[in-house]
Amino acid sequence: MKTPRPSLPSPAVRLQPHRLAPGKKWLHPPTMRRRAPPAARHGETQYNKDGLLQGQAIDSPLSEIGLQQADAAGRYLKDVKFSNVFVSDMIRAQQTAETIMKHNSSCSGLQMACDPLLKEISFGTAEGGRVQDVREMAKAAGQSFPGFTPPKGETQEQVKERVKAFLEKVLQQIGVEHWHDRGGDETSSSTPPETSPVEGKADDGVRGLSVHALVVTHGAYMCVAVRYFVEELHCSLPPGSDKAHMFSLSPNTGLCRFILIMTKEDDRFKLSGIRCVFVHRGDHVT
Repeated sequence: MKTPRPSLPSPAVRLQPHRLAPGKKWLHPPTMRRRAPPAARHGETQYNKDGLLQGQAIDSPLSEIGLQQADAAGRYLKDVKFSNVFVSDMIRAQQTAETIMKHNSSCSGLQMACDPLLKEISFGTAEGGRVQDVREMAKAAGQSFPGFTPPKGETQEQVKERVKAFLEKVLQQIGVEHWHDRGGDETSSSTPPETSPVEGKADDGVRGLSVHALVVTHGAYMCVAVRYFVEELHCSLPPGSDKAHMFSLSPNTGLCRFILIMTKEDDRFKLSGIRCVFVHRGDHVT
């Protein structure tokens, strides 16, 4: 799906802000950690170029332009330190992640974690057909694309459950692996976390943070994830962005960055807050 510039059963634990019972006070404010998982859409494929839907059934590789886009994203992010890399198990996302990683020295000892929870939306019988045809089907049904579900396709609610399951999985893994990592990312419930300024640089929002995970996934999947973050997790919007821009389709290798505020309760890690630093950034390919 190439567009001009304008992330299953429910997880066992539903993410909720960290709260105390009414009338209670913290004897010691709980420690919080800031973690930064940026999301990147894969590079262009021939199907994207031809205006055809891929979804899940068509696992096409990157085109020559797509490889160039991934290379540009890798050069743009080359000095940003990553602690983890999570990627869709589809080849176009894996090629994008591999290309980004080869430019980044912090990735030399990392293994790419391929996860089917990050797959693109299934578009059912529409896969392999023209995107424009599905847009017209959606319009006729009084809906918009990519929110429209073609016959035998995956519903928005089903995709959202995958997003929730992946977020819960990442919270637990990063919590176990990196909870004791320090680097300017510790705060408390009584002290709002400071944020670094957004200056149009590759490390916006993550300067001083010790944990920064790269996530490579798909355009329509990212639309569902961002909408869930904003509408249900109450993610704050970056300056100058509105919901129309937030919910639009990211360009190929478009970058989004979110800061997660995590707390620890017993042996579980929970989401206490989420903030968007930027969305759909594509300066590296212009």
